[in-house]
Amino acid sequence: MRAPVLVAVLAFVLAAVGAAAQDKPDALELYRTGKYAESIKVCQQELAEAPKNINSHVVLGWSYLRLRRYPEALDIGQKALAISPNDPRVIQIIGESYVFIGKIEEALKYLQEYVANRPNGDRIARVYWLMGECFISLKEYQNADIAISAAVYYEQNNAQWWARLGWTRELANDLKWSSEAYSRSLKLDPGLADAQQGKERVDKKLKG
Repeated sequence: MRAPVLVAVLAFVLAAVGAAAQDKPDALELYRTGKYAESIKVCQQELAEAPKNINSHVVLGWSYLRLRRYPEALDIGQKALAISPNDPRVIQIIGESYVFIGKIEEALKYLQEYVANRPNGDRIARVYWLMGECFISLKEYQNADIAISAAVYYEQNNAQWWARLGWTRELANDLKWSSEAYSRSLKLDPGLADAQQGKERVDKKLKG
């Protein structure tokens, strides 16, 4: 085969491969645009072709979490853990799944492991918030305060989390700082009912 012909054939093959790659759905992009069910389908197809593809496991787990399909998220997380035991993304998926399934002690184990291994990870704010919710469930309000305070340090414009911090401090009878947290929440979202009601309760106690 002459060189010009060979070059033309190679160019055609590479163009075909590139076109096929562009036509293939991107599971992560689907996830990022909120198309979680579609992302799940793509991940499942990818795993049928490559069962040990850790990225497909991770995006699948994230998509299940977004759809609140926690048992399935936990299952895929545990399968991914067998493939990549130290992947912080997998550890976070398992920890979050356990939170919403109600296995608090197990959840804390994995969430704390994420913090230890990835203190500045992409999901560190959410992990601290989840830890705070776990500690609230265990009535460990000081630890809950520390965890949720860390969450709002990383994500300062989250009105819901500031309201939860107010609630945590209210439970601990730390009324002054509870009122402050509720106020921060209301500055971000003046219509947030939990913060409105919480601040009214706390300020009434402070005046009484």
